[in-house]
Amino acid sequence: MATLADVARRAGVSPATASRIISGSTKLVTEELRARVLRAVDELQYVPNAHAQLLARAQRTAVGVIVHDVSDPYFAEITRGLQQVATANGRLVIICNSYRDPARELEYVELLRAQQVAAIVLAGSGYHDPSFTKALKGKLAAYTRTGGRVSVIGRHELPGDAVMPANEEGGYLAGCEAFGAGHRKVGVIAGPKVLTTTTDRLAGLRRAARELGRTLPARRVAYAAFDRDGGAAATGQLLADTPDLTAIVALNDSMAVGALSVLRARGLAVPGDVSVIGFDDMPIARDVTPALTTIRLPLTEMGARAMALALDDEERHDRVEPASATLVRRESSQPLTSR
Repeated sequence: MATLADVARRAGVSPATASRIISGSTKLVTEELRARVLRAVDELQYVPNAHAQLLARAQRTAVGVIVHDVSDPYFAEITRGLQQVATANGRLVIICNSYRDPARELEYVELLRAQQVAAIVLAGSGYHDPSFTKALKGKLAAYTRTGGRVSVIGRHELPGDAVMPANEEGGYLAGCEAFGAGHRKVGVIAGPKVLTTTTDRLAGLRRAARELGRTLPARRVAYAAFDRDGGAAATGQLLADTPDLTAIVALNDSMAVGALSVLRARGLAVPGDVSVIGFDDMPIARDVTPALTTIRLPLTEMGARAMALALDDEERHDRVEPASATLVRRESSQPLTSR
């Protein structure tokens, strides 16, 4: 790989002059010198050392994003919005997958701090874990004291700006869609108990049940991983406990897809035998058969807003921007017929 010294020799200039031209320094040089250096860069296919440039510049150019799993459609959509804003601002995005491992999340904060990123965006759910939250708060506080910015998506007990999806309201809308359509035996596929997202969405469902005079007993709530396989396993558990379920609410669309596969394998028609409702309105929700009734969150917009907050030089660090939830009714749900 060509070095800066190689470029300088090829162009017949000093390494310092070559470095200034390559880095876009405002110090004046002749157009002839600039052309020689850039021609040498092209001929040698020289790639500047990002770490050296970072140390030489007053402005930090990279931003760090910690997600639970970027292969999850939920985080893929959020990441798309994050990257759109970062790219528009000339920033490099470093994406870290924690795979819902709190210890790994703490490690990534330290690594990103060592890389001197301009901002850190935590795009995954908060945790019901006081010791983890305390440790994360400490690491983020140390990072912000050096000038770093922090923004989060979701309910976290952390310093920084936040984009707050309407998870509780979305759960309420899903509950109204199920219970309000006459379904009494409703099963819920919930995510991991430790996540605030699960707690908030389930709280909304329970509120809808209370207001509509329905019950949601513990045996009809199955906790599982926030993915297709988790949804499939939870559906099997729900059907074993309550074979005559007439509706299933999954707290994300990936789990709802798993539910659809199990129902189809068992010969149960959707929505004729069992209505299915998802959450998030991921792109796949429109493509499955039947198309999925779901709660829409503006995922790409949420990512864009979180990145905009992180890159904003506003002195305040406690801004909260809500992201609304809306019901999208498709073919996977219908009012209960007499059974």
